[in-house]
Amino acid sequence: MGERAACPVTPDRGCRSPRPSDRPDSYVFTSLFRSAGKPTAASAASAAAPAAALTGHDLVLHYDGRPVVHGVSVALAPGRATALVGPNGSGKSTLLRALCRLHRVDGGRVTLDGPGGESERDVALLSSHEFAREVTLFSQSRPVPQGLTVAEVVAFGRHPYRRGFAGATVEDRTAIDHAMRVTGVHDMAGRQVGEVSGGEMQRVWLAACLAQDTGVVLLDEPTNHLDLRYQFETLDLVRHLVEEQGIAVGIVLHDLDQASRIADTIVLMRSGRVYAAGAPADVLTAENIGEVYDIRVEVDVDPRTGRLRIDPLGRHLS
Repeated sequence: MGERAACPVTPDRGCRSPRPSDRPDSYVFTSLFRSAGKPTAASAASAAAPAAALTGHDLVLHYDGRPVVHGVSVALAPGRATALVGPNGSGKSTLLRALCRLHRVDGGRVTLDGPGGESERDVALLSSHEFAREVTLFSQSRPVPQGLTVAEVVAFGRHPYRRGFAGATVEDRTAIDHAMRVTGVHDMAGRQVGEVSGGEMQRVWLAACLAQDTGVVLLDEPTNHLDLRYQFETLDLVRHLVEEQGIAVGIVLHDLDQASRIADTIVLMRSGRVYAAGAPADVLTAENIGEVYDIRVEVDVDPRTGRLRIDPLGRHLS
């Protein structure tokens, strides 16, 4: 199966979170990402879902001729966030790209649930436009297109819905405007992208993803190059997609604290294999982290928030 550039940039399903323009300067998100034990309409719906939205079955992947992922299976379910974590070179980003048809699959297959509960479909058999209307990838880096405004770049997310040389529809314009507002780039819509900072450009590409309006969203280290506020708001937006929109989310993160707070399921990888998978508290133990990362840590539960707290132990820092 050849490598396919199938998903340009793609997003959620009308993700309506608080808009930056609605917030006073002192506005602070209070969700702390994953709502511990709190049922939502999306989670109730996903609990009844018969299968995952996007599934990798026994995937074998190579990079530069050498195997980097060895028979890994992962399932992304509607209304749940799955975080892929592990050291550099563990295969997590390659696995995510294979789920999005951007990396050749040498063994196994990737499937999507059929609409309306129909049987699963092999993604290799879908056209690029069909696939891009259902799955999107927010990748770590993209070249910055010159001579375009922020709004024009965000509009790239509507490409799978365009027909020929037809102009933007009302639905297109609504999706673009909404995506820019929830990512905080609406006020820079008319600016040239060559004039924005690296962190701002990350948010522009995220807005393009949200404008594409898909049921599966894949994110590869989405908080890279973002300051603390926008890291927090980006991850809070991811939880909004999961809890309020019922989106199936797969996300690669290096920060284990962030992963434990945002994910319903953690997949801990080492050397191209799944070392452990399950609920954050079951996977992110001191023993597992020490074995995979070769570092001593303490893991406990914050008595105030009830969330995991991971503290590396060093000779001088503790």
